[in-house]
Amino acid sequence: MHHTVAIIGSGPAGYTAAIYAGRADLNPVVFAGPEPGGQLMITTDVENYPGFPEGVMGPEMMQLFQKQAERFGADVRFEIVTKVDLSAAPFKIWVSDAEHTAETVIISTGASAKWIGLEGEKTFGGFGVSACATCDGFFFRGKEVIVVGGGDTAMEEANYLTRHASKVYVVHRRDSFRASKIMQQRVLDNPKIEVIWNSAVVDIHGDVEPHKKLKAVTLEDTVTGERKQMPIDGLFVAIGHKPNSDVFTDWLQTDDLGYLLVEKGTATTSIPGVFACGDVTDRVYRQAVTAAGTGCMAAIEAERYLESVGH
Repeated sequence: MHHTVAIIGSGPAGYTAAIYAGRADLNPVVFAGPEPGGQLMITTDVENYPGFPEGVMGPEMMQLFQKQAERFGADVRFEIVTKVDLSAAPFKIWVSDAEHTAETVIISTGASAKWIGLEGEKTFGGFGVSACATCDGFFFRGKEVIVVGGGDTAMEEANYLTRHASKVYVVHRRDSFRASKIMQQRVLDNPKIEVIWNSAVVDIHGDVEPHKKLKAVTLEDTVTGERKQMPIDGLFVAIGHKPNSDVFTDWLQTDDLGYLLVEKGTATTSIPGVFACGDVTDRVYRQAVTAAGTGCMAAIEAERYLESVGH
């Protein structure tokens, strides 16, 4: 099947690209991917997206984005792209065994938070367990929280959370951080932050009925193996993100962490006609509003590219 614009991935970036491409009469197809709607599907309340003064549930917001894209003719398919060939236009895209071609491709596959791998992360995700302090810190005003991690992300999250939480514990499995010196110092100098060294969260406890609520975690000493339960209101997992770029790394340039590289201030990749937007290109902000902005950029650039090649 041939498409003028193929958008790989959904979320705020992909759906915004689809809205703009749809309004430009480019009949975009959206391959929504394994997590249609992206990370917002595991975010309960979104209170920092303009236009929703009362806040909005992440999944509901993504439904609204999808509806708006479909209103302008986007064909949203809940399918996963397994392989691409970006060697020449028209570009080839495979969904399982079905081959599609496209004049231009917009990549918006996002990034996935890395998790510890505990069952409780799924059970209490959005109910005390989070991977985004700037998204959810506000809900922990005056409460005690744990941040797991030892890199710059963990330091940033811990510092940010002191604006809201009464106490922030940083749990790290070693006896030193790998974060940059300045970020470490900010954490170590902050009176609201306490570091628990040589420790790992190995279990998560809470109520399931009548409402889900995180209550405590089990910490294990990574040196002695001793375990103890610690009451806590919030758990922030800050052990990094992994960009969902594996399908494209044979064709496109990435940075050292696998984020797709685009020309500064644009959504343009190293291949003319292929654009990238949202969290798959963003290791800094990772917000719905910034992702949507780059989705708009990608669609406008795709439209201009198509005009330049005489479409």
